[in-house]
Amino acid sequence: MAKVEVEMPQMGESVMEGTVIEWKKKVGDAVEVDETLLEIATDKVDTEVPSPEAGVLVEILVEEDETVEVGQVIAVIDTEGEPFESSDDSSTSDEAKDETTEEPDESEQEEKTEEPVESDTSSDGQDEGERIEVEMPQMGESVMEGTVIEWAKEVGDKVEVDETLLEIATDKVDTEVPSPSEGYLAEILVEEGDTVEVGQTIAIITTGKPSGASKTAEKEQKTEKTSATKQTSNGKAKSAEKVADGTSKPQRKGSDGRFYSPLVRSIASEEGISQEELESIEGSGKDGRVSKEDILSYVKDKKAGKIETSPAAEGKEKIAKAAGKTGEKGKISAGELNVQRPHENVEIVKMDRMRKVIAEHMVRSKQTSAHVTTFSDVDVSNIVKWREANKQKFYEQTGLKLTYTPIFLEAFIQAIGEFPLINSSVDGDEIHLKKDINFGLAVALGEGGKGGLIVPVIKQAQNKNLAGIAKAVHDLANKARNKDLNPDDLVGGTITLTNYGSVGNLMGTPIINQPQVAILGTGVIEKRPVVLETDQGDVIAIRHKMYLSMSYDHRIIDGAHGGAFMSRVKELLENFDTDRAI
Repeated sequence: MAKVEVEMPQMGESVMEGTVIEWKKKVGDAVEVDETLLEIATDKVDTEVPSPEAGVLVEILVEEDETVEVGQVIAVIDTEGEPFESSDDSSTSDEAKDETTEEPDESEQEEKTEEPVESDTSSDGQDEGERIEVEMPQMGESVMEGTVIEWAKEVGDKVEVDETLLEIATDKVDTEVPSPSEGYLAEILVEEGDTVEVGQTIAIITTGKPSGASKTAEKEQKTEKTSATKQTSNGKAKSAEKVADGTSKPQRKGSDGRFYSPLVRSIASEEGISQEELESIEGSGKDGRVSKEDILSYVKDKKAGKIETSPAAEGKEKIAKAAGKTGEKGKISAGELNVQRPHENVEIVKMDRMRKVIAEHMVRSKQTSAHVTTFSDVDVSNIVKWREANKQKFYEQTGLKLTYTPIFLEAFIQAIGEFPLINSSVDGDEIHLKKDINFGLAVALGEGGKGGLIVPVIKQAQNKNLAGIAKAVHDLANKARNKDLNPDDLVGGTITLTNYGSVGNLMGTPIINQPQVAILGTGVIEKRPVVLETDQGDVIAIRHKMYLSMSYDHRIIDGAHGGAFMSRVKELLENFDTDRAI
C-alpha cells in the first residue's frame, strides 16, 4: 500500500490555520487527482482542498469544525487501494462472507455495478479541462491593490469571455473585472471586503464544468435544514435568524458593513454570541474586521465577568432611561446636562465606499498640511466681454462650448511657470518640484454632488493651448459624469482647481488634495458696483467680479510667496487681451 499524506495547505502569507467545514469524501471513497476532499475556512476565505493523488481515502485525521495548523496532516490516501464500504457494523461472520461469495444476491450485484458510477458522480462525471487563474488586474500606474466589492458570479456559474466576474474598488475608481476566458467559475479565492494586491490570483476558471459545482445548492439546503432543526423547540418552529432574546445569530455581513469570516462566526455560534454582540467587538483587522484573536479575547473577558451586560440588554436599559425612568420624561439626565431626546424621525444612511474614501482623504490632508487660505477679488470683465464675442466662433472651430474654466486654467499655468514652488510636493524634509503641470479638476457627481467628488487630471497642461485645455476639460468632465474614467485619469495631479461658483457660491476654503501643496478655487461671477480711477477722476461702474481663493501648505509656502502668486494670477486675469484671436 502506497500512502500519501494530505496536509493542511497554506491559504495565504498571514494565514496559519484553518477550520474544517465539511468533508466531501468519506473513508473508503475513491478520489481523483485534484478532486475536492474537504472544505476549509480561514479568517480570510473559504476554499476547497483538492486531492494531491488518485487513490482511496483510507484515513481522516481531523473532524469537521476542528481547527488545524498549516502543514498538519489531515488525511491519508492509498494510491494503490480499492474502494470499500466503511461501517461500524462491518464485521460479519466468515460463514456469511462465504455465502455472499458463492451466491451473491441481486442487490449486491446492483451495488457492484453502481460503484463506478457513484465514483464518477462525485465529480459530476465532468472533465474540468484547463484551469485558468484570474488575477487582480493593474488598475493604474500607481494603484497596487484593490478591494473586492461584490462577486457577480458564484462558484459553478458558467461565464463568457469578458463577462463581469466581480467589482473591484481602489482609492481612485471602482471598476468591473471581466472573465479572461469562457468556462465555469470553479473557485473564488477572496471574499467580498478583502483587499488584494495586483497580480494576486483571485479566482479559478475551468474550461470544463468543475467537480463539486452542483453541490453548492445541496450544501445550502443541508445547512438550512440543520439550522431550522436546531431552532425548533416544544413543537414550535422558531426563526432561523433569531435566538431566544430577540437578537440575531452571527451573519456573514453585519449591519455595520463589516464582514465576519466563517471561523469567527463559528466561534461566535459556539459561545452563544449574537450578531449584536459581534458588532460591538472592536476589530483589529483591516477596516475593523474581527479576527480570531479579537473574538477569543472577547469570550475570555466575558467569561471572566469583565463584560457583564450584553449590548442588547444595554440598549434596552438605555431606552428605558431615555423614556423617563431616571428623570423627566423625554429627557436623559447626565450630571448637569439635560439632553432633549429628538422627536423627529431620523433616517440613518450608511456611507458608501466613495464617501468613506473622501472622508479619509480630507481628514488626512488636514492632519498633514498646515492649511492657509488667501483670497483675491478679481475683475474679470475683460474675460466676460471676450468670451461673449468669441464663443460662437470657438464652437464653430472646435465643436466645444467655450467656458470660463479653460481661460482661468491658462492664466494659472502661466503664473505657476513663474512660481514653480506652487507646483510641488513634500516628502519628509525634501521639496519635490514638478516639471509637468498636471492640473486636477474637482468634479461633483450626481445631483448636488450627492454622488461624491472625483478629481480627474489634465496631464502636461503646460503644453496645451486654449483649445487643447478646453477639449481636455470637456472630455474629463463627461467621462467623470458617465463613470467612464480609468484609473490613470485620476493619478499624477500636481495642483487642483475647484469651482464652487458653479453652484452659485461666492468663496470657499478648499482642502489641499494630497500630496499636492496648493488648491485654487473660483467663485461665482457676478455684477457689482466698483470704484474705478479714470483720467477724469473716480467713477462708480458696474463690473464683473469674482472671488479667487487658494489654500496652500504653509510648511513650504510662506504667506508672501502665496500672496505674490495670487497677485500675479489676478493681474493676468484682469489684463486679459480683449483683442486676442481664437
